Amino acid sequence: MSKVALITGATRGIGRQIAITLAKEGYDIAINYRKENKDLINTKQAIEENNVRCLAVQGDVSNFEETEKFVKEVISEYGKIDVLVNNAGITKDMLLMRMKEEDFKSVIDVNLIGTFNVTKNVIPHMMKARSGRIINISSVVGVTGNAGQTNYSASKAGIIGFTKSLAKEVGSRNIAVNAIAPGFIETNMTDVLKDEVKDEIAKNIPLKRMGNTQDVANVVKFLASEESSYITGQVINVDGGMVM
Repeated sequence: MSKVALITGATRGIGRQIAITLAKEGYDIAINYRKENKDLINTKQAIEENNVRCLAVQGDVSNFEETEKFVKEVISEYGKIDVLVNNAGITKDMLLMRMKEEDFKSVIDVNLIGTFNVTKNVIPHMMKARSGRIINISSVVGVTGNAGQTNYSASKAGIIGFTKSLAKEVGSRNIAVNAIAPGFIETNMTDVLKDEVKDEIAKNIPLKRMGNTQDVANVVKFLASEESSYITGQVINVDGGMVM
């Protein structure tokens, strides 16, 4: 019986690559979406090309009731969730002096509350199965902070605390909980940066380059596997050495 992975925010960027990478490992995949669009259709097709099933369920991670509903759909379809990857996230960068309350709240709601909502609904099934892997996508700015990102940094730092606390709660049930903190990764979010800005960023990274989505997906693949069975409560930086 195939293992099942639920990945949030998987229609593009890092989440998409994680979903495709786990599909190549033989996982049946579930992804969520807010509105049906071209990215969703393309991602679903890319996953299914690996001869696995892909269930796309509608639901906003920041809404507890919608999250509860889409997790039930995944369980109804597949009967279990072996791996949960909390990847859904947004940015609304602004200096705090100019930041609106809704800009702070919306980032916390999606990034941090969303991680709680999905995990809260998945964890009973993993507890019953006495098995599971939860992988939360944080960020290096959750470790270091970053000017203009008080909302995003707070949400990603919160995910780190959430990860470590949950790892202590559920370890006895053979559930491992870890976080990944990506640095500068080439995605559609970084495509808007000018080449000279990217070059300047790369100069300050020991490996002298930005990462790619596969760099993050490879770590997810490892943490989802039995090879990582004695690792829990950790934050793994995927950042070319930017934060040491």
